[in-house]
Amino acid sequence: MITQKKYGTIQLQIFETREEMGQVAAQEAAQILRGLLEEKEFVNCIFAAAPSQNEFLAALKRQDIPWNRINAFHMDEYIGLPQGSPQSFTGFLKRAIFDHVSFRSVNLLNGMADPHEECIRYAKLLEAAPPDVVFMGIGENGHIAFNDPPVADFYDPYKVKVVQLDPACRMQQVHDECFASIDEVPKEALTLTIPTLLSAKHLFCIVPGERKAAATAAALTGEISEKCPASILRTHKGCRMYIDKACAKELETN
Repeated sequence: MITQKKYGTIQLQIFETREEMGQVAAQEAAQILRGLLEEKEFVNCIFAAAPSQNEFLAALKRQDIPWNRINAFHMDEYIGLPQGSPQSFTGFLKRAIFDHVSFRSVNLLNGMADPHEECIRYAKLLEAAPPDVVFMGIGENGHIAFNDPPVADFYDPYKVKVVQLDPACRMQQVHDECFASIDEVPKEALTLTIPTLLSAKHLFCIVPGERKAAATAAALTGEISEKCPASILRTHKGCRMYIDKACAKELETN
C-alpha cells in the first residue's frame, strides 16, 4: 500500500498494484460480512459487474465467508440482453462469483423483461431484503451503477429505473473490451438508483486504472453534484475506497 487518506467521509487506500488492491478490499469486505452475520441471520449484498472488479471478486470468492447466509443482488443490466449472455452483467457476475460460491439466493435483473415491470419487481425484492453492503466502482464519467450525469438524481424517488446511457458510458464498455464498437453497446439499461445504493450501511468502492483517474479525482475533490454522481460518496459514513496508483495519478498523494 502507498498511502491512506480521507476525503469527506471516504476512507481511501491507494495501492501499488491492482492485485494488492483487490486482495485487501476482499479481506476487509469479508471481515465486515462476518461481523454483520454475528448480528443478523442474513446479509444482503449488491455487486457491480465490470472488469474493474476482477481482482476484488477473484479474491472475495476465496474468503472464508458463510455464503449460504448471503443474498446477492446486482446494480444494473442492459435492456435487450438475455440473462447470462456473454456481454450481460448477469453473465459477468455468474462467471466471476455467482457460479462459484453457494449464496442463499442470487437475484438477477432480467434485461429481456418489460423494463418498467422489471423495475417494479426488483424494487420489491430490495424492499424485502434491504441492502447491507454494496460492492461498486466508478465509471469514466463519474457514474455509479448506470446513474450517468444526465440521469443521476441524489434524491431519486425510485429504487430501480430505466435509463438512457450516456455516450461516455457506452464508450467505456468499448474501452473495457466488452464490445467491439460503440454501435454494439445497448442504449438503454436498468439501474438501481443512487438512494438505493447509499441505503446500505457499508460501501466498498474499488476503482483501478488510469482511465478512472479523472473521475476519481472529481469524485474525491470536486463539487458534490450530479455532474459527478460518485461525488455523493463523500457524504456516506460507511464508504471505503480502494484504488491503485494509476487511478491516483490526478490526486495529491503526499
